[in-house]
Amino acid sequence: MAEFDERRIRDRSLWLDGLPESIAPRRAVEGTVDADVVVVGAGFTGLWTAYYLACADPSRRVVVVEREVAAFGPSGRNGGWASAYIAGDPKVYAGRSGTEAVRRAEWATIEAVDEIGRVAANEGIDAAFAKRGALTIAYTEPQQARLIAGYQAKRTRGLGDDVLRILTPTDLAELVHTPAARAATFTPHAARIDPARLARGLAEACERRGVTIFEGSPATIGEGRVTTPGGEVRAPMIVRATESFSIQAAGWKRRFLPLYSLMVATEPLPAVVWDELGWPEGLAISDAHHLFFYAQRTVDGRIAIGGRGAPYRLGSPIAEANERNGAVRARLIGSIRRHFPAAADAAITHHWGGPLAVPSDWSMSITCDHATGQAWAGGYSGHGVVAANISGRTLADLILERSSELTAMPWVGHVARHWEPEPIRFVASRAIVGVLGSADRHEDATGRTARRTRLVAPFVLGR
Repeated sequence: MAEFDERRIRDRSLWLDGLPESIAPRRAVEGTVDADVVVVGAGFTGLWTAYYLACADPSRRVVVVEREVAAFGPSGRNGGWASAYIAGDPKVYAGRSGTEAVRRAEWATIEAVDEIGRVAANEGIDAAFAKRGALTIAYTEPQQARLIAGYQAKRTRGLGDDVLRILTPTDLAELVHTPAARAATFTPHAARIDPARLARGLAEACERRGVTIFEGSPATIGEGRVTTPGGEVRAPMIVRATESFSIQAAGWKRRFLPLYSLMVATEPLPAVVWDELGWPEGLAISDAHHLFFYAQRTVDGRIAIGGRGAPYRLGSPIAEANERNGAVRARLIGSIRRHFPAAADAAITHHWGGPLAVPSDWSMSITCDHATGQAWAGGYSGHGVVAANISGRTLADLILERSSELTAMPWVGHVARHWEPEPIRFVASRAIVGVLGSADRHEDATGRTARRTRLVAPFVLGR
């Protein structure tokens, strides 16, 4: 076995780099292991599933198998938002299950933010959880129009100002100082987290409840068994919790469009800068560009800011080379300098990224088939922190054959059609990023809405 390279893991994100403990892998699978449920993937989906199964039935033998280490994938690299954005297109869910089901799904997402905080507190997980809400800021007239349209859509679905409200520039100035803002929306249902600490702490909580976690064990899923280089785990129920990495498995290559979301982080900023920014602890901030940014104030006083705009490389949809991109890095630094000028001179210490699993309809799925002994959840399109918690609770109910409000949600049993084969899927990813980036530049320069986004509208969900 190759020697473990801890620096390789830590270099994947600010969050992994900041873990205070060793992240050397747990033992790998050796020989034959028998279980009642085996979960493949130690990210948020897999760990939440294992956790809720162990809570519900401590006698059930639950095993998690991970290729790398817990939190290696997008669960340890995301923006650190636990936010109530629904992971899907409301129109897709309404067409399948009706508008009332969509409203229930939105409330389930809202409640999941607090559920994450509850578990972190009860399990003593130092995840930097701070719930102060989230702002989406419009800096141009087209952005403001999109903001109002999103607000009105919430109203149409029966959600009030307790879920989302419009802020004037004066209202906004009480929360953060950002030049040239025209309007904003605010939701109280969002929290800042350190995602790597949450995932690593969740893995330890699983183990305290009797879950066995194997790491350094690349897995192949078969019928009633998961095979690794060192042995196999046999179980009547197998949960595929590999999200974007699922496309590396046979039969799954076209299930998702892999889009990369990238981030940068500043050095820790002095108190005088935070005072000038007026940015309180725990408040999440994004803008209303098509290729929008999302940002948080980290627990150690940095701005960590991310955005989309990095398509994968043809032939290498999931690869380390896709995790950094000079153009996206420059765009994110430009967003800091333009919108948070007090931090304009701050050094950039980290740049990283991770892949999103984007279904063809941008809507998540949860499935569990007792006849085949196979279950799966994912396709979160960038909203996985909260969606994975919902998926873990839902999968636990489905595996235990318990009816609940969660098992009646519109994403349960939903499966999107496959994306087109390569190179069409690759061309689509390039077109989405290229057209949306071009539209943003046009709107920033002219203040007029870019109609070109209609070219990719069938393939894009805003958030």
